[in-house]
Amino acid sequence: MDFFFDHLVWFFRKPEKAILPLKQRGLHVVNGGRHESWGTYNTLTYFGLSYIEFLGIENLSIAEKHVENRLITQIVEQLAKESREGPAKVAIRTNQIEELAIKLKAEGLTVYGPLTGERVRADGEVIRWSLLFPEYAENKVSLPFFIEWEKSDEERYSELEEQRLIGTHLLGQPKLESAGFVVNNLDKTLEIWKKLFGLKQGEEYIDTEINARCRILKLNGTNLLFCTPIGNGPAAKVLKEKGETPFLVNLTDTNQSHFFEMLDGYWRFQ
Repeated sequence: MDFFFDHLVWFFRKPEKAILPLKQRGLHVVNGGRHESWGTYNTLTYFGLSYIEFLGIENLSIAEKHVENRLITQIVEQLAKESREGPAKVAIRTNQIEELAIKLKAEGLTVYGPLTGERVRADGEVIRWSLLFPEYAENKVSLPFFIEWEKSDEERYSELEEQRLIGTHLLGQPKLESAGFVVNNLDKTLEIWKKLFGLKQGEEYIDTEINARCRILKLNGTNLLFCTPIGNGPAAKVLKEKGETPFLVNLTDTNQSHFFEMLDGYWRFQ
């Protein structure tokens, strides 16, 4: 079963307000559209088919009605109730979402979906997909959710190029090299992700900028980086304030070397 990184979901009260700070850093960001049946809306920045979605709540009364869509239940809890912005969840792309649902249920996980979703683009075009949300009943470790698009990767890439959403960053052709997670137990978390999704891992190393032990799980498109703090620093701060969560964006081919905090998350330009 093949898996590809799809996108990092970043909760933000006003997604349109993410545009200017990102543009000032040389990144191209666009208004995405509205998920009318979920009560949410977004802005997007693309790095090939990998992208970051800044997701906000447009209609709380609609969003609060959802139970099966675990991303919407999470954004209501985290953003509306706790006012916590920042990176929140990673979506992994598959072309076998039905088979994956069966496999994960057999592993003893609670599985929500596949659920159908759609977004009305700014130009009126309707984009459709299916979503799958696996969870451990005993909350062993936070897992990604999965997406299967109605259109093929080739069709989507071609459309994104036509809309000038790909390849239009002012700082060149940056690549979303990895999305970083902070976790309590690096070894246990990696073991679970490897077992469920069959991803290969890289060598462990110490990241001095965030003061953490880190290891990569290799994923087509964009890698997943897992880090456990070894002392005070950005990783420990996020783990203490937010718990286990995505927290770091690593961009390569940016023609600079810079580590900074922006929009309630950490960024590394290399």
